[in-house]
Amino acid sequence: MGMKRGKGALHAVTLWVRRQPPKVKWLLGLFAAVAALVFLRMVVHDHDNLFVAAEAVHAIGIAVLIYKLTKEKTCAGLSLKTQELTALFLAVRLYCSFVMEYDIHTILDTATLVTTLWVIYMIRFKLRSTYMEDKDNFAIYYVVVPCAVMSLLIHPSTVHHIINRVSWAFCVYLEAVSVLPQLRVMQNTKIVEPFTAHYVFALGVARFLSCAHWVLQVLDTRGRLLTALGYGLWPSMVLLSEVVQTFILADFCYYYVKSLVGGQLVLRLPSGVV
Repeated sequence: MGMKRGKGALHAVTLWVRRQPPKVKWLLGLFAAVAALVFLRMVVHDHDNLFVAAEAVHAIGIAVLIYKLTKEKTCAGLSLKTQELTALFLAVRLYCSFVMEYDIHTILDTATLVTTLWVIYMIRFKLRSTYMEDKDNFAIYYVVVPCAVMSLLIHPSTVHHIINRVSWAFCVYLEAVSVLPQLRVMQNTKIVEPFTAHYVFALGVARFLSCAHWVLQVLDTRGRLLTALGYGLWPSMVLLSEVVQTFILADFCYYYVKSLVGGQLVLRLPSGVV
């Protein structure tokens, strides 16, 4: 009885939010994000753990993909281009980790890259017949070229070699927009099956945790972290990239939660979403 009342209350709240104009929805979303940041700051004492948690959630999302590809024997609804962009920024970030700093993130990135390459292999060769190539029509040079140009113009001002600094900036910028092809696929199909929805939601949670890590670190150090990252526009661009990739997925995550609360297995996106 209590669970039914809880679901009823959540459904009522969802309906109320749905009726609100876009500006009110954005304000409510911003309020929810701030509330989540305050909660994380109170609960998580070592904020570096948020970055590790983000990597772990990303790994869970990929595990969902592996299950979909091996058990369902289909890659319908998945964007090969997003997987390729993910592999690209992970490979560049791994190179930077090996030549600039080697830590636990290097190990996590290695595992994520290996599994991402496996997903690419499955889509390209084993399950090619189920790949929606006509729906995966986002031109990746629209993101790769601007990211490359930005990395040449705005990059860390550390003592490392210029190639390493530019490479690090490139992977930061590319990670922020790597999910755009997947969102285009969902925009084209309008219907998102459960495993793909779980994967994209996991990406959204991972991006939020990563963003929370940076925001809380900046607050805890009273802005000294930004100074430690270097001078010029680079520190601000790092923070902006984290915020951008979080907001890119925010709308989808809202409809995912709404669908989950409503008990719907298949997520149907209205026009204009993502």
